[in-house]
Amino acid sequence: MTNDWKSLRDEVVKFRDARDWKQFHTPKNLVAGLAIEAAELQEQFLWCTDAECEARIRDRKRRKAIAQELADVVNYALLLADRMDLDLPTEIRKKIRVNARKYPVRKSKGSAKKYTEL
Repeated sequence: MTNDWKSLRDEVVKFRDARDWKQFHTPKNLVAGLAIEAAELQEQFLWCTDAECEARIRDRKRRKAIAQELADVVNYALLLADRMDLDLPTEIRKKIRVNARKYPVRKSKGSAKKYTEL
């Protein structure tokens, strides 16, 4: 795990541990928290056209709210990775390799189709 990732994970874990919250951080609860925070992030863009969504990310107040929701999503992902004793950067790299096989550039470039439809 790179130092940046480890440092970030350690900060999140330190925050959690100072509040004695580890007892509540079961895999089920962490996944639920992750889904809830992802929904709150999605809510920032609900009912927007693509142009309106782009405007929201340029608006200072909205951008801050979106960034905070995104940070919550990542925090839950880091806590789940910690609970599972996963090296998240390694897992992300593995998934990129899996996706590279599913979505070869020659077939998928410029396409939004799922790999099963390419």
